[in-house]
Parts: sequence; C-alpha cells; structure tokens
Amino acid sequence: MITAPLNVGYACINLSLQAEKITTTRGMIKKTFTEKGIQYASQLALQNVQDLLKVVDWNLTHGFRLFRVTSDLFPWASEYRIGQLPDYVEIRAVLEEIGSRPIRLTVHPGPFNHLAGQGKVLANTITDLEYHSELFDLMGLTPSHWNKINIHAGGTYGDKAATLSRFADNFRKLSENLRARLTVENDDRTSLYSVRDLLGLHEDIGIPIVFDYFHHSLHPDGQTQEEAFLMAYNTWDVRPVFHYSDSRQEREDPKARREAHADWLYAPANTYGKEVDIVFESKMKELAIMRLRGEDFEMTPKLTKLLSQLGASVD
Repeated sequence: MITAPLNVGYACINLSLQAEKITTTRGMIKKTFTEKGIQYASQLALQNVQDLLKVVDWNLTHGFRLFRVTSDLFPWASEYRIGQLPDYVEIRAVLEEIGSRPIRLTVHPGPFNHLAGQGKVLANTITDLEYHSELFDLMGLTPSHWNKINIHAGGTYGDKAATLSRFADNFRKLSENLRARLTVENDDRTSLYSVRDLLGLHEDIGIPIVFDYFHHSLHPDGQTQEEAFLMAYNTWDVRPVFHYSDSRQEREDPKARREAHADWLYAPANTYGKEVDIVFESKMKELAIMRLRGEDFEMTPKLTKLLSQLGASVD
C-alpha cells in the first residue's frame, strides 16, 4: 500500500533561494578562522541563521513542513561555544524565531562522527553532537526524537557486535538532551550496518532506527523493503522520519557510483499504510519534490546558472 507521507522535506539547501544568494552555509578555511577569529565566525553565523529563517518561511509557504538543517550553520563550531559569539544575543533571538515555526527540523551530522570510536575520535564526536543538540536547545525545541539528530553507527572495527556495544556505552556518556534526540541510520554497504544489525542497539539503549530506502536497496541483509521498513518503524516513540532517494546509476547515469543519489525523484515512497515523514535526499532538493508533486516552479536564469554550475541534470 502506497500512502503519502504526512510531511515531506529535503536536506540543507534550497536551490531556489540559493540562486538569489540566500544561503545557510557561509564558512571559511582554517587559515581565515585563525586570522579573523571568533568575531568573523559570529558575523557569518548570524547571516546564516537569518537566512535559515528565510528558508524555513519559504518552506512553509510552499507546503514543506519538514526540513534538515545544515551542520555548517556555525563556521568552525568545534572551536567555541555558541554563547561565546559576539552576536550571541541576536543569533539566539533568530534561532528562537525559527524554533517557533510549525515545521519539523532535523540534522544529520557528518560521517566523521563515530560514537563507537575511542580517544580523540570519540571526543570530537561528542563535541560535534552536543553542538547540534545545543542548537536545538537554543531554538526552544523540546528534546525528543521529533527533532532527530541522526548519525550512522560508523565503522565496524572488525567486530560489529563489540562496536555496537561500545556505541551503547558511549551513548550513555552523552547529555540527557542529546540522548533524547539521537537516532541511527542503516548503511548502504554490506560491510556496515543493516536495519537488522541495528535492532539490538535499539533494544539496548532505545535509539530509534531511521530507515533509508535507498541504502536498504544496496544492503538488504535478507529482508524485503517492507520487513526492514516495519522493523525500523517499530523502534520509534514519535512519528518516524525516514529517508528516500532514487539511484542515479539506475535512473540517470549508468556510469555513476552505485551509492550515488539521483538528481530527481522518480517514484513516491511506499509507507506501507503507516504515518511517517520523509526527507527526500535527491540532489535537486525542493525542485525534485515539487516536480514529483506535479507543481510548477520557475527556472529563472539565475537558477539555471546555479544548476549548471552544480552539474545537475535538468532534463
């Protein structure tokens, strides 16, 4: 049974607005941060959160009630606390405004986060994950899986069971608010973690499993899509957020890597009669969802130029 997701969204970048120079990913290289310091980081962060508010409001106007916030909102966030920024008062006011909007916000911190790691790897992971949780705290969002902070389990270190056990031990070291928000996602490689692999982790620490349709197609681990979907679905204490994309190799470019996501969307997500929200991870972002829904969007000269620079398929 194919039913429409309750809320749909996309990840991090709104192409329509980016073409107009509205972006939430202003950053700098380490050399610039070393030279200009926290003052410049603060200026960029303020501009980023101000534009995030514009993106959120655009989403609501266009029927998107789910959005994944970029992890690049605060340049070099690992080097300071948000409260130390010179523009903190204004930044916090904008974040509170964003948090008041009727939209479900999530984040997906980068692949360098390894909660099963040790030493500096683990310390850096905890710093980064706690930053994301603080960001949601500043938005006034109640700590829960409604506003998920989603990661992968990481490498197997030669022993899946021992690695997941270490993940669980390190999970218990996190702040209460972060633990309440953290989720884990199935992988796209057979050497890593399937939904079935992650079930024991959920049973141990209560962490929900984010089902990624495309990843499952590459690493099904003997389960049908429906079986894996339902296994993940039953780990949630709120309405789940799952991920969906099509294969670029199958749909657009036979020479693409098997893990590459398609630019566009070609089919709806089967939710098997369940109420779920879906983040669509196509490279054409909001445009792909609008086209799948049969909605018109204006391909302005600026947008056409941007997509050309990104090497996106516009056929």
